[in-house]
Amino acid sequence: MTFQISYEAQRELGIDYVGLCNRVAEQILFTEKCPYDVQVNLVITDNEEIQQVNREFRNINAPTDVLSFPMIPFETPSDFSAVEDDSYFDMDTDELMLGDIMISVDKVFGQAKEYGHSIEREFSFLIAHSMLHLLGYDHMTPEEAEVMERKQAEALNALHITR
Repeated sequence: MTFQISYEAQRELGIDYVGLCNRVAEQILFTEKCPYDVQVNLVITDNEEIQQVNREFRNINAPTDVLSFPMIPFETPSDFSAVEDDSYFDMDTDELMLGDIMISVDKVFGQAKEYGHSIEREFSFLIAHSMLHLLGYDHMTPEEAEVMERKQAEALNALHITR
Protein backbone atom coordinates (compact mmCIF):
# COMPACT_ATOMS: atom_id res chain seq x y z
CA MET A 1 0.00 0.00 0.00
CA THR A 2 1.46 3.27 -1.11
CA PHE A 3 -0.02 6.69 -0.42
CA GLN A 4 1.51 9.43 -2.54
CA ILE A 5 0.70 12.43 -0.33
CA SER A 6 0.90 16.10 -1.32
CA TYR A 7 0.30 18.39 1.66
CA GLU A 8 -0.69 21.70 0.12
CA ALA A 9 -2.58 23.34 3.01
CA GLN A 10 -1.02 25.99 5.23
CA ARG A 11 -2.88 24.71 8.30
CA GLU A 12 -1.35 21.65 9.95
CA LEU A 13 -3.58 18.77 10.96
CA GLY A 14 -1.45 18.02 14.03
CA ILE A 15 -2.03 14.25 13.76
CA ASP A 16 -0.17 11.31 12.24
CA TYR A 17 -2.09 11.58 8.98
CA VAL A 18 0.35 9.32 7.10
CA GLY A 19 -0.12 6.52 9.64
CA LEU A 20 -3.88 7.01 9.66
CA CYS A 21 -4.06 6.89 5.85
CA ASN A 22 -2.26 3.59 5.82
CA ARG A 23 -4.15 2.01 8.72
CA VAL A 24 -7.60 3.00 7.49
CA ALA A 25 -6.92 2.18 3.84
CA GLU A 26 -5.43 -1.20 4.73
CA GLN A 27 -8.49 -2.01 6.86
CA ILE A 28 -10.84 -1.15 3.99
CA LEU A 29 -8.75 -3.17 1.54
CA PHE A 30 -8.69 -6.12 3.94
CA THR A 31 -12.47 -6.14 4.43
CA GLU A 32 -13.02 -5.71 0.69
CA LYS A 33 -10.66 -8.64 0.01
CA CYS A 34 -8.41 -6.69 -2.34
CA PRO A 35 -5.85 -9.17 -3.72
CA TYR A 36 -3.38 -6.48 -4.85
CA ASP A 37 -0.92 -4.00 -3.44
CA VAL A 38 -2.43 -0.62 -4.21
CA GLN A 39 -1.43 2.95 -4.81
CA VAL A 40 -3.51 6.02 -3.95
CA ASN A 41 -2.71 9.68 -4.51
CA LEU A 42 -3.83 12.02 -1.72
CA VAL A 43 -3.87 15.81 -1.81
CA ILE A 44 -4.45 17.54 1.51
CA THR A 45 -5.57 21.06 0.79
CA ASP A 46 -7.83 23.91 1.96
CA ASN A 47 -11.38 25.02 1.22
CA GLU A 48 -10.34 27.41 -1.55
CA GLU A 49 -8.52 24.77 -3.60
CA ILE A 50 -11.11 22.02 -3.08
CA GLN A 51 -13.87 24.45 -4.07
CA GLN A 52 -12.05 25.18 -7.33
CA VAL A 53 -11.70 21.46 -8.09
CA ASN A 54 -15.32 20.79 -7.05
CA ARG A 55 -16.46 23.54 -9.42
CA GLU A 56 -14.30 22.24 -12.27
CA PHE A 57 -15.18 18.54 -12.00
CA ARG A 58 -18.66 18.52 -10.45
CA ASN A 59 -20.06 21.95 -11.37
CA ILE A 60 -20.61 22.66 -7.67
CA ASN A 61 -19.22 26.04 -6.64
CA ALA A 62 -18.71 25.27 -2.96
CA PRO A 63 -16.03 23.70 -0.82
CA THR A 64 -16.53 20.08 0.18
CA ASP A 65 -14.81 17.84 2.69
CA VAL A 66 -13.49 15.21 0.29
CA LEU A 67 -13.36 14.42 -3.40
CA SER A 68 -12.61 10.98 -4.82
CA PHE A 69 -11.46 10.29 -8.36
CA PRO A 70 -11.56 6.53 -9.01
CA MET A 71 -9.24 5.17 -11.66
CA ILE A 72 -11.15 1.92 -12.14
CA PRO A 73 -14.72 1.85 -13.49
CA PHE A 74 -16.03 -0.90 -11.20
CA GLU A 75 -19.42 -2.15 -12.39
CA THR A 76 -19.81 -3.96 -9.07
CA PRO A 77 -18.02 -2.51 -6.02
CA SER A 78 -14.80 -4.33 -5.14
CA ASP A 79 -15.14 -6.74 -8.05
CA PHE A 80 -11.44 -7.06 -8.74
CA SER A 81 -11.98 -9.21 -11.82
CA ALA A 82 -12.51 -5.86 -13.57
CA VAL A 83 -8.82 -4.97 -13.12
CA GLU A 84 -7.20 -7.84 -14.93
CA ASP A 85 -6.20 -5.37 -17.64
CA ASP A 86 -2.60 -4.23 -17.05
CA SER A 87 -3.54 -0.59 -17.69
CA TYR A 88 -4.68 -0.23 -14.06
CA PHE A 89 -1.27 -1.16 -12.66
CA ASP A 90 1.79 1.01 -12.12
CA MET A 91 4.43 -0.44 -14.43
CA ASP A 92 7.26 0.37 -11.99
CA THR A 93 5.73 -0.96 -8.77
CA ASP A 94 3.07 -3.44 -10.01
CA GLU A 95 0.62 -1.72 -7.65
CA LEU A 96 -3.04 -1.33 -8.56
CA MET A 97 -3.69 2.40 -9.08
CA LEU A 98 -7.00 3.03 -7.34
CA GLY A 99 -7.20 6.77 -7.92
CA ASP A 100 -6.97 10.14 -6.24
CA ILE A 101 -8.38 11.63 -3.05
CA MET A 102 -8.52 15.29 -2.09
CA ILE A 103 -9.30 16.34 1.50
CA SER A 104 -9.90 19.85 2.87
CA VAL A 105 -8.10 20.48 6.16
CA ASP A 106 -10.56 23.32 6.85
CA LYS A 107 -13.49 20.90 6.57
CA VAL A 108 -11.72 18.31 8.76
CA PHE A 109 -11.45 20.85 11.59
CA GLY A 110 -14.96 22.23 11.05
CA GLN A 111 -16.68 18.86 10.89
CA ALA A 112 -14.76 17.45 13.85
CA LYS A 113 -16.04 20.37 15.91
CA GLU A 114 -19.56 20.14 14.45
CA TYR A 115 -19.84 16.39 15.14
CA GLY A 116 -18.06 16.54 18.51
CA HIS A 117 -15.22 14.17 17.76
CA SER A 118 -11.46 14.32 17.20
CA ILE A 119 -9.53 15.52 14.19
CA GLU A 120 -8.12 11.99 13.98
CA ARG A 121 -11.60 10.48 13.76
CA GLU A 122 -12.83 12.94 11.13
CA PHE A 123 -9.75 12.51 8.94
CA SER A 124 -9.98 8.71 9.27
CA PHE A 125 -13.66 8.78 8.34
CA LEU A 126 -12.89 10.76 5.17
CA ILE A 127 -10.14 8.31 4.20
CA ALA A 128 -12.51 5.34 4.73
CA HIS A 129 -15.26 7.09 2.78
CA SER A 130 -12.95 7.90 -0.12
CA MET A 131 -11.40 4.45 -0.23
CA LEU A 132 -14.87 2.97 -0.63
CA HIS A 133 -15.56 5.39 -3.50
CA LEU A 134 -12.29 4.34 -5.15
CA LEU A 135 -13.49 0.73 -4.87
CA GLY A 136 -16.74 1.52 -6.68
CA TYR A 137 -19.15 2.25 -3.82
CA ASP A 138 -21.50 5.21 -3.92
CA HIS A 139 -24.30 6.73 -1.84
CA MET A 140 -26.73 8.03 -4.42
CA THR A 141 -29.62 5.91 -3.13
CA PRO A 142 -30.62 5.19 0.48
CA GLU A 143 -29.59 1.55 0.00
CA GLU A 144 -26.14 2.50 -1.29
CA ALA A 145 -25.71 5.02 1.53
CA GLU A 146 -26.61 2.38 4.10
CA VAL A 147 -23.96 0.01 2.73
CA MET A 148 -21.27 2.71 2.74
CA GLU A 149 -22.16 3.91 6.24
CA ARG A 150 -22.00 0.37 7.59
CA LYS A 151 -18.64 -0.35 5.93
CA GLN A 152 -17.16 2.94 7.15
CA ALA A 153 -18.32 2.30 10.71
CA GLU A 154 -17.04 -1.28 10.68
CA ALA A 155 -13.60 -0.21 9.47
CA LEU A 156 -13.24 2.58 12.02
CA ASN A 157 -14.57 0.42 14.86
CA ALA A 158 -12.09 -2.36 13.97
CA LEU A 159 -9.30 0.23 14.34
CA HIS A 160 -10.79 1.63 17.58
CA ILE A 161 -11.23 5.05 15.98
CA THR A 162 -14.52 6.12 17.46
CA ARG A 163 -16.42 9.31 18.15
